[in-house]
Amino acid sequence: MVHADAAGDRLSTSAVSAITGYSVQQIRNLEALEVIAPASRAANGYRQFSAHHVRDLRAYRDLAAAVGPVLARRAMREIRSLPLAEAAALVCSFHTALNRERDEALAAQHALRAIRAEAAVDAEPTTEDAMTITELAGALGVRTSALRFWEKAGLVSPERVITMAGAARRYPLPAIREARITAALRAAGYRIPDVQRAITAIRDLQDVGETLDALASRIDSIAHRALALLRAGTVISEIIALRS
Repeated sequence: MVHADAAGDRLSTSAVSAITGYSVQQIRNLEALEVIAPASRAANGYRQFSAHHVRDLRAYRDLAAAVGPVLARRAMREIRSLPLAEAAALVCSFHTALNRERDEALAAQHALRAIRAEAAVDAEPTTEDAMTITELAGALGVRTSALRFWEKAGLVSPERVITMAGAARRYPLPAIREARITAALRAAGYRIPDVQRAITAIRDLQDVGETLDALASRIDSIAHRALALLRAGTVISEIIALRS
């Protein structure tokens, strides 16, 4: 194990690289990006790092795992310059966003399980089961424009009926189920291509099991990211507290 010397906690760039697993160039880049505080310089011009730099690099790794490297770099830089309250609020916002992501994934999981349960006991659909675009949008809490977009993307397949006013969309039970699944997955942050794959699988298999498995993996991933955020948060709170 590499230790800082007693004459001021000095570590060379290569020593920090050995401790943290970052390359020498990565450490220089992260210093230039202000992810870590500037290193002091020896008489010969070489960088001299401290145990705090090692601590901060480890915190950055956890923070990047939790919220992504772009946000993590910005946060590590800004907590050193923002007013105290704003720095604390920035860190809290990451916890809030991660909790929201988890809640949305759990809501999607609950909706898909309910849809699968309904499919197992559904009677044969009748014409009375159909809904207009306005009725379905209201039931799902989305705009009618969203339903039209989902139709264009191939996610929902309404029927067309002729009325006195012209052609109108009519959503029978299968289309209603597709719309509910789409709404649940979109609320959980799934991109349109991901939803398209889920809808295709459900149409082919008449089951949402594969999508539920994907959601379970996502929820597990969020839990690991939350733990990484907690580890990073301990160090970040120290950085903010030392400033004050």
